[in-house]
Amino acid sequence: MTEVSSLTGRLLVATPALADPNFDRAVVLLLDHDEEGSLGVVLNRPTPVGVGDILASWAALAGEPGVVFQGGPVSLDSALGVAVVPGDEPGKDAPAGGPPGSARRPGRGDPVGWRRVHGAIGLVDLEAPPELLGSSVGSLRIFAGYSGWGPGQLEDELVEGAWYVVESEPGDISAPDPSRLWRSVLRRQRNELAMVATYPDDPSLN
Repeated sequence: MTEVSSLTGRLLVATPALADPNFDRAVVLLLDHDEEGSLGVVLNRPTPVGVGDILASWAALAGEPGVVFQGGPVSLDSALGVAVVPGDEPGKDAPAGGPPGSARRPGRGDPVGWRRVHGAIGLVDLEAPPELLGSSVGSLRIFAGYSGWGPGQLEDELVEGAWYVVESEPGDISAPDPSRLWRSVLRRQRNELAMVATYPDDPSLN
C-alpha cells in the first residue's frame, strides 16, 4: 500500500468547484489522517444552538459566537470539543510518528482532559470536569458531528481538485466571524490561492 503523508492539523479549504452542498465554502480542520482514512471538523458552520443549551458546564469556556458548530454530516448526535492550549509546544525529542499527544517537554505534560492533535490544537474530553482545563484553554469550540473519509477517499478528492490544503493557525478555531473564514484563510496564502478569495459567491457573476 502506498504510504500516506499525514495531513493532520492542516486545513482543507473547499475549492469553488466542489459541488457537495455539505462542504460549500467549507474550511475543515483535519484531526486525523492516515492510511485508514481521515476525520475532521468544519470550522465555519455555526448552528443556532447555544453551547449552554446542550453542554451548560462548558459554555463559559466556549469562544464567541458561543454556539455549537456543525462539524460535518457524520454522527450529528455526538459532540466533539476542540481547543487551543497556548504556550507549551510539543518537545522536539518526541518519537517520530508517535500518537497525537505523545510529544511533551520533559517535566511538562498536556492538561488533563486535553489530547494534543497538532501544535497547540487538541481534542477535549467533554466528560471531564471543565475546571480541569479552565486555566489552560485559550479557545474552545464545540462541534456536533464530524467529517469523515474512508481509506484513499480524501486522496481521490484532492486529485480531483475538490480541496486546497493549507497550514492551519490556532486562531482559525476561534474565528469570531465564521462567515469570513473561507476568504480570510485563502487571502493569507502567499500564492495564487489569495486570488481565489475574491471568487464571487455566485459564479455566474464572475
